[in-house]
Amino acid sequence: MERITEAPSQYRHLEKMTVRELLENMNREDQAVPIAVAAAIPQIEALVNAVVDKMQHGGRLFYIGAGTSGRLGVLDASECPPTFGVPEDLVIGLIAGGDRAIRHAIEAAEDSWTQAWEDMQAYDIDEGDAVVGIAASGTTPYVIGGLQDCRKHGIVTGCVTCNPGSPLAANADFPVEAVPGPEFVTGSTRLKAGTAQKLVLNMLSTSVMIRLGRVLDNKMVDMKLSNVKLVDRGAKMLVQNLDLPYEEAHSLLLKHGSVRKAMDAFSLAHNHSTGL
Repeated sequence: MERITEAPSQYRHLEKMTVRELLENMNREDQAVPIAVAAAIPQIEALVNAVVDKMQHGGRLFYIGAGTSGRLGVLDASECPPTFGVPEDLVIGLIAGGDRAIRHAIEAAEDSWTQAWEDMQAYDIDEGDAVVGIAASGTTPYVIGGLQDCRKHGIVTGCVTCNPGSPLAANADFPVEAVPGPEFVTGSTRLKAGTAQKLVLNMLSTSVMIRLGRVLDNKMVDMKLSNVKLVDRGAKMLVQNLDLPYEEAHSLLLKHGSVRKAMDAFSLAHNHSTGL
């Protein structure tokens, strides 16, 4: 396979650059990322459809990864409940080395071919679920081994990688290969590769949740009201949609706990439908 993520940087003697040169050159390289993601949209589409199919029938989405890739999976999974009001265990992010690895590097954690499957056993994973392996290099044993074990057990697999023709992609039913090219600092895949993976995961989880009905119009009507800003946002949605005074909308929202539930209650009380 071609290991583009390990290819030498196109820039030399970074230590001799001014701060402005460093920033401008990194920004120039970053512009390759959305182009690489755009080229992968057909692959992302196939993965989204596969995940939606599983989740519409009661399945869950698992992310498995190591290092930066694992942290990105954990981040995406952790943002789904507050954003879309889904249960905490609907999207699950697993990182090699466990939760401690989110903040600290765990030596050799990613080198186990069997640990990912063992980690998934704690969640009683089965063929109703979907698993997406995340690895910029496409060669991480923790992730490849996890997908191999999933496929042995009839579990749908996908992946997000930044090298073409990787072993990881070969073990995924729905591979996504977003290839933004060599890093500004040679091999530092937390840069362009990490950004590409973050964009793909944003697209994946957001598209899945929209298809599952967790967004109305363009609004997060199931978001958790976890702070003053979100309560205010929800109240303003109700003001706009129900033509209510702000204070009445605010009280209705707090009474029912979400924009969707408040809209449904208002619709029932006034015998008419609402829609954003």
